[in-house]
Amino acid sequence: MSLELRNVSKRYPNGAVGAVDVDITVERGSFVALFGPSGSGKTSQIHMMGLLQRPDSGEVLIDGERVDGLSEHDAATIRRTKLGFVFQTAGLLNLLSAAENVDVALRLLGVKGNVAREAVTAALESAEMEARADHRPNEMSGGEQQRVAIARALVHEPGYVLADEPTGELDTATGASILGLLRQIADGGTTIVMATHDPAALEYVDVAYFVESGRLHRPRHNELQLWLSDGTAFGGGATAR
Repeated sequence: MSLELRNVSKRYPNGAVGAVDVDITVERGSFVALFGPSGSGKTSQIHMMGLLQRPDSGEVLIDGERVDGLSEHDAATIRRTKLGFVFQTAGLLNLLSAAENVDVALRLLGVKGNVAREAVTAALESAEMEARADHRPNEMSGGEQQRVAIARALVHEPGYVLADEPTGELDTATGASILGLLRQIADGGTTIVMATHDPAALEYVDVAYFVESGRLHRPRHNELQLWLSDGTAFGGGATAR
């Protein structure tokens, strides 16, 4: 089982490039990072994996099924059942407790009652937030809010979690704790694909790719470390597959 982009390209009316002939296969249970400067296309590629955007050409496959041509209704069903999302901002609802925020994802699936309560409790425990279940976002730190967002992404037991700069608004120590949590989740069998600028992520991921001007490739030798240390982008290289 895997998540794949096959020869995917995406351009925008303003001239920005999201993907150029991108080929990548993400195997189930792996933790994959897409590194790259702002505007490089890494978020676009995450969004196409998550059926939040459609490619101009190429194919998107989830568990062997082509999904890029689905209707919006069917794409939404895939997002609600097979995918979980974590963004730079936690996006919690301020009037709801942590448990209620996590429960929102289940209500979209029509899951209620004891089944929902047990799933919410398990998700909060997996994110180490069960002690804060009754707290609202304004009573939590930024890292705690992001942990609740991760619990929300996990509560319906998706095969894949797509994370876009999940440590982007956190300090170094808190960011490291979030990366450690994502590592634990991947070790438990959930696939994670993450777009990031965070150099610390290299210590946690299984595979790192670099995105530049919409092109995705595996870095050679210490290229990625050099880019992360001094901000110098590099070019060339083979495509991801």
